[in-house]
Amino acid sequence: MPSPITQIADLIRRTDSFLVSSHANPDGDAIGSTVALGHILAHMGKEFCLYNRSGLPAQFDWLPLPGPIHHTLVGCEANWIFVLDCGAQSRVGDELFRIMGTRPIANVDHHLGNPNFGQFNWVDESYPAVGAMIADLADELSIPLTGPLAEAVYLGIVTDTGFFTFDNTTPAVLELAARLIRLGLNPGIVNAKIRNQWGVNRFRLWGESFATTELFFGGQVAVAYVTLNMMERSDTSPADCEEIVNFLRRLRGARAAAILREEPDGSYKFSLRSTGADNVQAVAALFGGGGHRNASGGTINAGFLSAKKRLVEALGESLGLV
Repeated sequence: MPSPITQIADLIRRTDSFLVSSHANPDGDAIGSTVALGHILAHMGKEFCLYNRSGLPAQFDWLPLPGPIHHTLVGCEANWIFVLDCGAQSRVGDELFRIMGTRPIANVDHHLGNPNFGQFNWVDESYPAVGAMIADLADELSIPLTGPLAEAVYLGIVTDTGFFTFDNTTPAVLELAARLIRLGLNPGIVNAKIRNQWGVNRFRLWGESFATTELFFGGQVAVAYVTLNMMERSDTSPADCEEIVNFLRRLRGARAAAILREEPDGSYKFSLRSTGADNVQAVAALFGGGGHRNASGGTINAGFLSAKKRLVEALGESLGLV
């Protein structure tokens, strides 16, 4: 039986008309892999539409696109749907979710617990980023990893590895980065484009969020939060909350870090980070979430005090602290 990457490559060669999407509120890997696959399809002369319910976040507007990233499906007809970097179908957003049963799906992902919801499923948890999977797909299709395609792949791999500082940094992904550089990518220029995108309002939001930090279990669990009022006061959005949790993990002695973010319906989304053997994906799964061993998230349908209490207790139990 052909390998999943061979099946995906053959699908692209023999068919046409693709819708390419990823999870809503996309991070660097979701956008990078979406755009990278778009460049591959454009290189092969295929018809395609790039879609994300949240559109293209402003922090990635420097990225050269093979076509617009639509935030509505109006006019986006397709024979096949590619869903990238998405551990659950529901994360694509309501509009796309409603039509997913009417089109065949190619599911390309690296998250733990992906339920293999596609007709084709290339799900491999050993990859640190879906961007690296798309790089291998480009190799399978004999498409050079240069120019805008290389920048999109690089965006995916550096953001999902924390610029090669997380535990998912493998020899293979470092070798891929070296290869992109040998082929002409300038990491200094691209890193500056990725990292130097903050507005002063984000600094204000982060300062207010950091001030909420609480430590539990002798400093081994750190928790902070962001409310709707905080975002309104600072004129920011959920996208500005990205990375707060990674900075909480820098606290000395903290084995796990969590950020709780209020949603318009009163629920709280959470993001978890850990290092080494401490598995926060198992904690996220308790609340219907998912992700990776050291980086995961989900939603708790409760008010703040209840959500924080339940999350802290789950973290304490998972880490053997209670």
